[in-house]
Amino acid sequence: MEPASGSAGDDAAIAAFLSALAAEAGAARNTLMAYRSDLELASSVLRGKLAQADMASLGRLGEEWQSLSRSSVARKSAALRRFFGFLFEEGMRPDDPSAALPRPGGGQRLLPRVLDHDAIGRLFATLEARLVRNENAAEDVRLAALVELLYGSGLRATELVSLTVNTIAPDRPYAILKGKGGRERLVPLSERARAAVASWRKIRGDAPGFLFPSGGKHLSRVRLFQLLRGLAAEAGVPPERVSPHVLRHAFATHLLEGGADLRALQTMLGHADIATTEIYTHVETAKLVELVKTRHPMADSGE
Repeated sequence: MEPASGSAGDDAAIAAFLSALAAEAGAARNTLMAYRSDLELASSVLRGKLAQADMASLGRLGEEWQSLSRSSVARKSAALRRFFGFLFEEGMRPDDPSAALPRPGGGQRLLPRVLDHDAIGRLFATLEARLVRNENAAEDVRLAALVELLYGSGLRATELVSLTVNTIAPDRPYAILKGKGGRERLVPLSERARAAVASWRKIRGDAPGFLFPSGGKHLSRVRLFQLLRGLAAEAGVPPERVSPHVLRHAFATHLLEGGADLRALQTMLGHADIATTEIYTHVETAKLVELVKTRHPMADSGE
């Protein structure tokens, strides 16, 4: 999926971003209006080509903001960074040019939110209890397949809900997905994920179409988000901490903790630039720093 050219492309991209922000982050109406205003103004400056902007274009935006206060520039930059992060994660563009935006606060790039192993364990334990309690009800079997694919393969939300029924074969430990520009990537599939999908297909049937159909189309991103929030609440995990992206980040971080190679991780996540994958090494670094601060015998000595 890629944005159309011109202002119509910007309008569609901005609308998709705001819809996701409202559903996945629970953003308030005033917040959404502020984001819309900042994005539409930036689109106007770039003559309707914000969604296609390269780093040079964003540099020109920064120049346009020189007369604004530091707080205004920080707010606008934050809005655009989140916007481009969304476009990149959803495969609507192959890169994230937001490094060219000014950072008046001097802050570092935010690290992705990650669920620890205990929280992941609680989600799966709750899923298993549901399956037993409800005698493998269709909605629970479907949710088990969705969660296994998110955490077990690191799929993006849009990739997951738009899978077709033949993408995942029960005897093949990988799937081949096509991204922007027809670029293919190989996604690993655990035995658990394949078993969960096989259980769902017994209920769904083998008719062609989407693996997770809904209302003549496929399951929506918003509904996927709602299902995960409901599971989190039942599992005793703060719902605001759980989303499709958070499970994708957990997949990457936990693989890296287990010794995965960064280049292999880049391939599995579908990152065009290794620099995007390297943020997970920063997660590991942050954990190491915290470990030294809290556990080192000299940590409280002031030396």
